[in-house]
Amino acid sequence: MSSHSSRERLGLLLGFIGMVIFGGTLPATRIAVAEIDPIALTALRTAIAGVCSLVLLLVLRRPLPPRALWPQLVVAMLCVAVLFPLLMSMGMQRVDASHGGVVLGVLPIATALVAVAITHERPRPLFWIASLAGAALVIAFSLREGGGAFSVGDLLLFAAVAVSAIGYAFSGRLAAHMPGWEVISWVLVIGLPLSIPAAALTLPHDAGQIAVKSWLGLLYVALFSQWIGFFAWNAGLAMGGIARVSQVQLLQPFVTFTLAAFFNGETITLQILLFAAAVVVTVAVSTRTRTRPAPLVPQRDREPPQLAAS
Repeated sequence: MSSHSSRERLGLLLGFIGMVIFGGTLPATRIAVAEIDPIALTALRTAIAGVCSLVLLLVLRRPLPPRALWPQLVVAMLCVAVLFPLLMSMGMQRVDASHGGVVLGVLPIATALVAVAITHERPRPLFWIASLAGAALVIAFSLREGGGAFSVGDLLLFAAVAVSAIGYAFSGRLAAHMPGWEVISWVLVIGLPLSIPAAALTLPHDAGQIAVKSWLGLLYVALFSQWIGFFAWNAGLAMGGIARVSQVQLLQPFVTFTLAAFFNGETITLQILLFAAAVVVTVAVSTRTRTRPAPLVPQRDREPPQLAAS
């Protein structure tokens, strides 16, 4: 077996590991919010991951990012480390993780739409058709599950998708200037002045009474969903190729369903599976039909691979 082939296989394996890690985010969050307030969970999640990131950056003696990149880092921090986990946690208080898996399944399309807006790409018409179809499917699913009306949980998850798409698009642009693991680490470090005081203020007074499984849910989303998952995912994209490895993300909703059934005791209905499969098809079509803008741009300005949903 050639070294190139071995590298691609390892890239696929790392991409798969990253996808599985992200697939566990919703089930772990639902376990955690059963006893930990979403605001406290968000603050603790971001603070824990931020401290770990700071230690790693100091140990590796990584230089500060260029000053010109800090506004983008701040935008990414607010979206990825604050608003997305908060909105997603609040949504998980109100709907099942499997339900959230269908709604968040459209996140790659939302991220692509934001990327199109900020990079001035001109995708093929089929991209727009697939994107609209994916959005329509998620809306139809939410209305069907909600008896003809959007639930508060759905609205929170829709907002989570929007802010996460913005955060991932900006994170992707930043990855043109530094490795993906370093982007997420600096994003979390920049958030420490907010997350540490917030964690101290919102730490539950009855922390000793909180079940171990809720603390484990918190540690999972802090260490794996918010941080380590990006290491495996971005390394996989770099080694196995963006086009090939990114397709692994299409399996993420089904990983979420499996974990939700096992850890949350949720029943995965045929309706959920069918809607998820349809959304996955629209995501696959949209990602395959998206194209670069006509004018060539310098390599450093090109949008690198999008980050996975966490």
